[in-house]
Amino acid sequence: MKDTAQTQTMTGAQAIIASLEALGVTDVFGMPGGAILPTYDPLMDSSIRHILIRHEQGAGHAAEGYSLATGKVGCAIVTSGPGATNVLTALADANMDSIPMVVISGQVGASLIGTDAFQEADIVGASMPLAKHSFLVTDPQEIPSRLAEAFHIAATGRPGPVLVDITKSAQVAEMQFSWPPAMDLPGYRYAGKPHKKQVRAAAEEIVRAQAPVLYVGGGLIRSNAAEQLAALVELTDAPVVTTLTARGAFPDSDPHNLGMPGMHGTVAAVGALQRADLVIALGSRFDDRVTGKLDSFAPRARVIHVDIDPAEISKNRFADIPIVGDLKQVIEALLNELPGTYSKVGRPDLSGWWRYLNRLRDRYPMGWTDPKDGMLAPQYVIQRLSELSGPDAYYVTGVGQHQMWSAQFIGCEKPRHFLSSSGLGTMGFAVPAAMGAQVGQPDSVVWAIDGDGCFQMTNQELATCSVNNIPIKVALINNSVLGMVRQWQSLFYDKRYSNTTLNPADGDQIPNFAMLANAYGIEARVVRTPEEVDEAIEWALSINDRPVFIDFRVSKDAMVWPMVAAGVSNDDIRYAQGMAPDWDVED
Repeated sequence: MKDTAQTQTMTGAQAIIASLEALGVTDVFGMPGGAILPTYDPLMDSSIRHILIRHEQGAGHAAEGYSLATGKVGCAIVTSGPGATNVLTALADANMDSIPMVVISGQVGASLIGTDAFQEADIVGASMPLAKHSFLVTDPQEIPSRLAEAFHIAATGRPGPVLVDITKSAQVAEMQFSWPPAMDLPGYRYAGKPHKKQVRAAAEEIVRAQAPVLYVGGGLIRSNAAEQLAALVELTDAPVVTTLTARGAFPDSDPHNLGMPGMHGTVAAVGALQRADLVIALGSRFDDRVTGKLDSFAPRARVIHVDIDPAEISKNRFADIPIVGDLKQVIEALLNELPGTYSKVGRPDLSGWWRYLNRLRDRYPMGWTDPKDGMLAPQYVIQRLSELSGPDAYYVTGVGQHQMWSAQFIGCEKPRHFLSSSGLGTMGFAVPAAMGAQVGQPDSVVWAIDGDGCFQMTNQELATCSVNNIPIKVALINNSVLGMVRQWQSLFYDKRYSNTTLNPADGDQIPNFAMLANAYGIEARVVRTPEEVDEAIEWALSINDRPVFIDFRVSKDAMVWPMVAAGVSNDDIRYAQGMAPDWDVED
């Protein structure tokens, strides 16, 4: 943060910009409107880069993508009424996935609040269940303090989105600005160091376990603890499963990584949790997409649950050993405690556990069946995209089948390189979030992997990318249907495809995506055969000064496997349609 040596007289709007500059903000995403217009005037003279989006939801997702890719607090600016309500989806998305961002919204003048004034909406009230915290600012003198508090709250403890709603009257009035301001956050506390007794108890459980598994969630990435996790795995020799938000927290190439658990996880990852005698949950929350039917999840296991948010401990699954604390500090404490505990108790023999897990992994690898309709296999497209782009690229997905195939077939080696909407499952996330990631990582390759259903919700941000030379690469996994919903209709609704077909029965696709990309000033290709896939990806990788677009025509009949149906036990996972794994695998 920058300090100012003396007090300056300025307007509230100028104080907003000065505060953002002092907080180290370099990039914001937003759109002006009447109630925030006073702030947009001093923004012209600022060092902050403002990126004019085409829809406020896009501003929120861009701030999320920026935050996920950089580890910094993302920032968006919107106007009152519909501008603010449009960003609520992104706020809810960031809240579910613990993404630090601050949204500044304009509000009607203080004297007009409650009068149903033009473009008035109670955005603080609307956002309270969707954000980590919300502020309403009517006094210009409070602006520096509230913004400093917002960024502090967003970034500390369990990260999350914070809304700061500032009236137009506060923006135009004069105030006395100085930095840093005093922060007043009574009752706001967050965990840091763990309790030593709990760490000792966890260490004793770990050294006695015959079938442990490290169940790693997105909290590990939020705490920047990937290096500590690698050391813990090396010390304990325990297998690792990484949730959707934790992809890249531990390298896929390491043989300890069994892949993603849950509804569309690997058989080995699901089997590890179901057969474990100890589940070590690190920054994960026992989400229903991981646990399946909760009362049948990991039935043999005791649970060590580490989380910075005490509300998550024992919320879904009882924690035999709860540890509240910053995950990085907790793992460091375990790394200090475990060697002495091993010396006292001895090392467990995990060879039988590993033989079992390796048999599952060898017998049930990830794969796919080539489509019978002659269309591309989406899994092949995504696998080649990963292999040609490499682990240094950033991969941002929408939500649905393409999201799951991306999680399954993209090789993730580093944290913050796989970005997805996980808890809320927001269709339309990919393009604006990739835009934000590209702004945050301007020298890196950023792929937006999207479905044709998701893409049509936020594709207007291609205009933003084109105008601002934000060189994202869009890989459209185009199957002409709402794929994940159609898969469920195929499996559970007797193939009654109610309202999941996106195109007319006869004639051309609507829209023609390549023409749409061209209309946004973006070069585009359509790929229909496996022979074209590599050349098209290499073409996209050769262009790094502007966005590019590839429309991959894939089979509408391709399905995501493995799969655990909603509401059933993870023991009932299907490796492929009509195929269940044999849990009692033998050599």
